Amino acid sequence: MDAQARMVAEQIRARGIRDPLVLSALTRVRRERFIPAERRAEAYDDRPVPIGYGQTISQPYIVAYMTEALRVGPAHRVLEIGTGCGYQTAVLAELAAEVYSIELIEALAERARLTLEELHYANVHVRAGDGYAGWPEHAPFDRILGAAAAPETPPALLDQLADGGILVIPVGVDDQQLRVLQKAGERLKLLSTLPVRFVPMLHKP
Repeated sequence: MDAQARMVAEQIRARGIRDPLVLSALTRVRRERFIPAERRAEAYDDRPVPIGYGQTISQPYIVAYMTEALRVGPAHRVLEIGTGCGYQTAVLAELAAEVYSIELIEALAERARLTLEELHYANVHVRAGDGYAGWPEHAPFDRILGAAAAPETPPALLDQLADGGILVIPVGVDDQQLRVLQKAGERLKLLSTLPVRFVPMLHKP
């Protein structure tokens, strides 16, 4: 069993992730391709790994948990806030029709875009920008995933979520909670929460 298969078996399936499509996506996406060369030996460790610019690639279990909670279908259009290295983006791209991903740090956005192009993800669109504003030109989205923590859920993301759509986002500063929300008309239904620790979602200066 190689490191990736062991990660899926021991860090993800053993902790209760059951969706076969999510498990299959995590088996296909090579995590080390998204990590700086000097840290690739840490790619399958059970923790976040620094990727530069004060950012991290999330712990594998958290990527799996968020992806499963998002309930992505093959016809869905997904908005991701916080591309980072592009690993979560690739996992979403394995499951969705289209993924639109926004990264505030231009160098990370460009690195992720190049990596995703090299891996032939033709259904991914990456741009540098302020995640708080979302991507209104392509709204509404069936699913929205936030990969960085905002003090409160940005209103623009709620506006850009389709009726019936699901939003998964970490919220809070010192005490963060991963919220899974579903939109029903003008109301939001809280489906679940999980204590987490993410890097903060930054505003564009």
